[in-house]
Amino acid sequence: MSQAPVSTAGTSRRKDDDAHLRDLGYEPELARRMGPFGNFAISFSVISILSGCMTLYGFGLSTGGPAVMMWGWVAVGLFVLCVGMGLAEVTSAYPTSGALYYMAHQLGGPRWGWYTGWLNLLGLLGAIAGIDYGCALFLGAFFNLQWGFEPTAEKTLLIFAVILVLHMSLNLLRVRVVSLLNSISVWWHLAGVTIIVAVLIIIPDSHQSAGFVFGEFNNDTGWNNPFYVTAIGLLLAQYTFSGYDASAHLSEETTQAQVSSAKGIVRAIWVSWIAGFVLLAGLTFAIQDYVGTQESATGVPPAQIFIDALGEGGAKALLLIVICAQLFCGNAETAATARMVFAFSRDGALPGSKLWRRVSPRTGVPTRAVVLSVAVAFCLALPSLYSATAYGAVVAINVIGITPAYAIPIYLRLRAKNRFVPGPWNLGRWSSVIGWIAVCWVAVITVIFCLPQASPVTVDTFNYASVALVAVLLLATVSWWVAGRRSYQTPVYTADPEMAELGKDLV
Repeated sequence: MSQAPVSTAGTSRRKDDDAHLRDLGYEPELARRMGPFGNFAISFSVISILSGCMTLYGFGLSTGGPAVMMWGWVAVGLFVLCVGMGLAEVTSAYPTSGALYYMAHQLGGPRWGWYTGWLNLLGLLGAIAGIDYGCALFLGAFFNLQWGFEPTAEKTLLIFAVILVLHMSLNLLRVRVVSLLNSISVWWHLAGVTIIVAVLIIIPDSHQSAGFVFGEFNNDTGWNNPFYVTAIGLLLAQYTFSGYDASAHLSEETTQAQVSSAKGIVRAIWVSWIAGFVLLAGLTFAIQDYVGTQESATGVPPAQIFIDALGEGGAKALLLIVICAQLFCGNAETAATARMVFAFSRDGALPGSKLWRRVSPRTGVPTRAVVLSVAVAFCLALPSLYSATAYGAVVAINVIGITPAYAIPIYLRLRAKNRFVPGPWNLGRWSSVIGWIAVCWVAVITVIFCLPQASPVTVDTFNYASVALVAVLLLATVSWWVAGRRSYQTPVYTADPEMAELGKDLV
């Protein structure tokens, strides 16, 4: 039976995608072998509710408790959905691996692009470090239950290094392998949440009441103001809802990119929103001993919930589900970061750009960008050998870099008004309303990111996110004046000639 119609349709889509990329100023170099589901899957995998919710659950127990965790998840998810929709609209117009910084450059000029790029890049590198180090901590807890393993800082760093090498190796393969793993990841996450929640509903003899799960407020921060504590407690959800720009970074490897990448962002957020709510509710209903869960000898409060509810055997089985999800998450984040490194190098923004922008002719993958991403992530984790506080300051670059970077293209799109030519996926008459909600939310949550999270404020309890933000902006400023203003150059394109001319002059 002839397959010509299917093949012809696929070829037509690829030609349209590549033609649009050329219009944006870039010659296609990466292999376009990822479908719409694969594009959604990478953002869903990076958000990874089984990583974010589990890693930060102990934080949530102390900063407002169940009530803030549950209702905060609902509220934050709604605002993040607005951010995602605003970002998806701009992605539909500019589907490139550079993603956020390319959009900012087109709509605001080179300096907007430069600062957005550095915020995004350092945020992504911090994300790899945070995700894979978190996975190493969970593996340490599992090894402790299984073999009495003592997870010292040195041993945890070694586990972390092994995970990084695994993710590097997988990402050096063809993009179809990464896409397949991300597709498996979607079903692993959804099945994992279903299994964990079902087991926690069926097996324990007792459960917390609905009044406890949705109404219990707990404050162990040292601060007395409940509104302040509630604001800090929102960070559990906001920390988890990050990384969905991965769909945009993989757009040059996605078919029907103008629609698929935009839909991938939005779908990843709302599916994670629903599944994350179910997961948090299942965990919280199953708490047997609140203080015991917080002070778990494993160092991982969800592990203690599993132990109290199921015993060590069942707990280890559920921990393996979570650990595998974290491995999927770190692998997807490595793929997204490598594409950002490739794109930023393609535009001359990194030292040694000619080296990092090279693409393997055999696999169509930016292999050197993969290696660099993993190497920098390892270096970011080295302070963990000496100080957990120092490492926390480094990883703070993740959230404080990525979140503001999401809002910049949306703000510039709003400022451009009718000069912005939307892509096939757009918000229509709701664009302005949703866009301003997104920008305002990011402004508010960025301030919350920088607030002290514990009292009294000491060297160990100080929130270094504000320091990380200043450090990133200072690095971007110095590098701009030293080299960026001469080496950095992004093609300026828009369907509107007047906007194209304006874009060349805006700074």
